[in-house]
Amino acid sequence: MFNIERKGSEHRVLSYKDQNCVGCGICCEVCPTDSLRLGPTVPIARGLIEMDLVSVNGDSCAFCGLCSSACPFAALDLTIDNVSINESDVYPKWDVECSVNDEDCIYCGRCNDVCPQDSIIFKRVLPDRSALVRGEIDIDDEKCIFCSFCADLCPAEAITVKNVPTATNDVVGNSIEVDVSKCIFCGVCKRICPENAIREVCSTCMYSDEIDVPEVTGETFIAESSCVSCSWCSEICPKDAITITKPFEGKLELIEEEEKICKGESCHACQDVCPCNAVEIVDGKSFTNLDFCNLCGACVTACPQDIRVLSRTAMKLENINSKSWSEILDTLLAGK
Repeated sequence: MFNIERKGSEHRVLSYKDQNCVGCGICCEVCPTDSLRLGPTVPIARGLIEMDLVSVNGDSCAFCGLCSSACPFAALDLTIDNVSINESDVYPKWDVECSVNDEDCIYCGRCNDVCPQDSIIFKRVLPDRSALVRGEIDIDDEKCIFCSFCADLCPAEAITVKNVPTATNDVVGNSIEVDVSKCIFCGVCKRICPENAIREVCSTCMYSDEIDVPEVTGETFIAESSCVSCSWCSEICPKDAITITKPFEGKLELIEEEEKICKGESCHACQDVCPCNAVEIVDGKSFTNLDFCNLCGACVTACPQDIRVLSRTAMKLENINSKSWSEILDTLLAGK
């Protein structure tokens, strides 16, 4: 993380958040003064080197903000008199979206499980299980031999048996308890008991009209500051409750020729740097699932064989009012 500043009639500060950076190198591509440098992305991704993915030469930086506007992942931010240019109507903005429709979300948590950047804030509140079942259970301590069959088979782990032998083979401290808040009155314990010591009656069906319909509540929120628009969450959502807009359109190909071939599992540099978990090694070759790829180009930069070709056909960056900026930003649509 770095912060550089220039004071004058305007106080300009360029800040870099390494935790948001994916190592794509877009900022370096568009910098008009070549003040930004991309570090060794593969060793950094593998944890062999601890350093920022991007560094800056503060002496040559023009504080123009082009890098900040071009970064789709909010890793760079230029502020002018303490106001981010991303909040200004004058500078370009990414027209991307990562949102969850609260009305459709059922709080299953699948999006949270697959997010490669831990960008999803997920909270689920389940109803009290004891409120959904009715019944009675009782254990006769005089009949019980504390064999633990019931506790071992209980699907709800509602039974606790303590059986403490002494050196004289007398058994002391025997106890058996049922946590009624966990019990689902399934009857497994009653059927397995060799001494018929358990009495259990389930009345859930009998009182079904009196039992409230269970309601699951919670919150699912996507942190825009760390989302990389991979769309894992939207693809896996069973209710289509998530909307993800990718910053680029285009394609990514693996083009081999002569001695330039994919080294597959012996290399996997592309897989290591991919922020989207979109790269797999299949049959000894690198395969990128474009459903989950954001076309950032990090894998292209990292490939030591130089056989990954990225072609962007469109980008969701709007409000580009400067002709010179437009010409520079249009280079992102060229082949890489």
